[in-house]
Amino acid sequence: MKLFWAPQTRSQRAIWMLEEAGIEYELELIDIRNPERQDSDEFLAASPMGKVPAIVDGDVGMSESAAICIYVADRYCAGTLAPAYDDPLRGQFLYWTMYTPAVVEPAMSEKFNKVEANRVRSGWGDFDLMIETFDDGLEGKEWILGDEFSAADVMLGSSAVFMRMFEMLPDTRNIGAYADRCMARPAHQKASELSSG
Repeated sequence: MKLFWAPQTRSQRAIWMLEEAGIEYELELIDIRNPERQDSDEFLAASPMGKVPAIVDGDVGMSESAAICIYVADRYCAGTLAPAYDDPLRGQFLYWTMYTPAVVEPAMSEKFNKVEANRVRSGWGDFDLMIETFDDGLEGKEWILGDEFSAADVMLGSSAVFMRMFEMLPDTRNIGAYADRCMARPAHQKASELSSG
């Protein structure tokens, strides 16, 4: 598998996921900050918008960190990093894996850019509702689905760590300790080291 990446980007999630899955991969740096870069056809086929992370795995090429996490978990770690298709937890797994791009990131962007929140207009509600829902989802659990770590925790954990790094994470019952558990995982530590640039 080849991972197209850039330091200090969402690529860290994909590296973390690949490390959790324990599969071999090679990194190819994409200089996303260079407006004159020449992207390869292979990269653009996997990521038509020229965004990282993106992967090529045999005949499969794709971008978007949540999609990559689901793909890797299903293909290489079904039943461990992703509940099986007939597992009752499968719905919650998909919900929480998509919570970062669908809810956390829009709510964070709105708050960071001082856009007036409107829970009726915005499908993600607002920053406070996002935090409350995330925190409630962790109540009484080590990981978002319960006792077992999954690809959903890669996505959510990266969000919790990111919010803490940028001093956006409020004091909550559960999210801060969850971020600590995520950061303590060896795969997360290796991903942080590789993606720090």
